[in-house]
Amino acid sequence: MPTGPDDKKGESWLDLELADDFDEELEHELDDDRIPAALRKLQKVHKKSAIDRGTYFRELLRLQSELVKLQDWVVHKGLKVVVLFEGRDSAGKGGVIKRITQRVNPRHCRVVALPAPSDREKTQWYFQRYVPHLPAAGEIVLFDRSWYNRAGVERVMGFATEDQVENFFRDVPEFERMLVRSDIILLKYWFSITDEEQQFRFQVRIHDPIKQWKLSPMDLQSRVRWEQYTKAKEEMFERTNIPEAPWYIVEGNDKKRERLNCISHLLTQIPYEEVPHELVALPERLFDPNYERRTLPQDLYVPERY
Repeated sequence: MPTGPDDKKGESWLDLELADDFDEELEHELDDDRIPAALRKLQKVHKKSAIDRGTYFRELLRLQSELVKLQDWVVHKGLKVVVLFEGRDSAGKGGVIKRITQRVNPRHCRVVALPAPSDREKTQWYFQRYVPHLPAAGEIVLFDRSWYNRAGVERVMGFATEDQVENFFRDVPEFERMLVRSDIILLKYWFSITDEEQQFRFQVRIHDPIKQWKLSPMDLQSRVRWEQYTKAKEEMFERTNIPEAPWYIVEGNDKKRERLNCISHLLTQIPYEEVPHELVALPERLFDPNYERRTLPQDLYVPERY
């Protein structure tokens, strides 16, 4: 196989392309492992992943290739898929969502992360602002937090009255049954971490400038009200864990295992087959002997500093 002048140790262009693909995930992982100097002492007592990095990468890439097959099947069959990601702040929802979407087609798989409701939205039927984001045929929608805000943060922080919370608990099972009856595949994941693990992750965010944006005043209040969130979560499970749309709890203290376990489980919940594709042949480029490529002004180019 031909090699280029920049190839290292005789590696083929295909080897280098695969390595570059691998590096994309490695960048994410190295970012997760960065520990600010102020937390080095805590790092010594913080448990490392039970899965070694090599095994993790191999399994992740294997599962991501299956996600591509799943997406092809969803498009091929015109399925409609909704996946809810809920859990405590810093429980790893975003990391799992990032790995799910990393290699699939964003035209058919999108993430919905709604901001706090506007004054107008507060006067609407509670579920109304979520409905426009539900999938059409051939789409997968991942909700990074969902209508369950009412059972969690809105309840604990006093943004919803007890009557509103009670109405939510009465309505949400029927709302989700309606979704399922309309042929939406609905999956609900709760990401669970311990008190100690959340404290460690919040400390990382406080001391790491790159991650400070992840820490909001609401997150800090979630530490203060840990037990209130626990009670709210328990009642949420009790009243919304219905046969048509059960909850699935993902243990999140170990990020690597959390990601692999969640993706693996998701793949088992939607029976799929590999969709046959026609072989693609790259067409020959058309050459115009009379065309001469123009030399563009140098100031149009981004400076090559690397």
